[in-house]
Amino acid sequence: MDSDKYLEGQSMQRPPLFESDSFIYWKNRFETYVKSKDLDLWHVITNGDFQPIIQNPETKLDEVVPFEKQTDDLKRRLAKNNEAKMVIYNALPRKEYERIFMCNTAKEIWKTLLITHQGNSQVKDNKIDLLVQQYEQFVISEDESIDSAFARFNTIITSLKALDEGYSSKNYVRKFLRALHPKWRAKVTAIEESKDLTSLSLDELIGNLKVHEMIIKKDSLGFIWGGSSQ
Repeated sequence: MDSDKYLEGQSMQRPPLFESDSFIYWKNRFETYVKSKDLDLWHVITNGDFQPIIQNPETKLDEVVPFEKQTDDLKRRLAKNNEAKMVIYNALPRKEYERIFMCNTAKEIWKTLLITHQGNSQVKDNKIDLLVQQYEQFVISEDESIDSAFARFNTIITSLKALDEGYSSKNYVRKFLRALHPKWRAKVTAIEESKDLTSLSLDELIGNLKVHEMIIKKDSLGFIWGGSSQ
């Protein structure tokens, strides 16, 4: 499947095209896409196929229902198993399809993709350890813009979330404030005194800092222009 023929983004009927080099990014987009289309499909992908089983009202035991006795509702439910496989197939280039075509269920396909590109539990733990270290050591240099710093910070926290690891929103806010260069100390103190950090969102904090950043730049330019006119 050639990416230039894929037409991703032109139709909600197309799942996000698989990206091995940006697997976590693709994984999050694919999960959101599937959930937006049909929650049953995501259940099949993560928990396994629906089974042709019902409880016998007399014995209270689960029994396999032969095809000829399956109701239309049960058949529609069982069809979700193949729909889940197809939605993954539609996102994969041929090279990836050849890796998973022996898998019998959507859950097996998904697990294979996770192990291959995200790693087994040990690899996952190593990635988490590295990201946690990056998070703890995150600092913002004197000349770095808030936008640039937030982009770096957001990459770390979204990667952690994708690996089912993360901190609270309150922790993100406090961490970003602590990471600011000392030149921001007065602003940080003002925010801590005027805002409830337990309810302040990271987006709100970034917006607040960007406004202050613009004021600093404006004052700096005014000082330069004022000085040059003397």
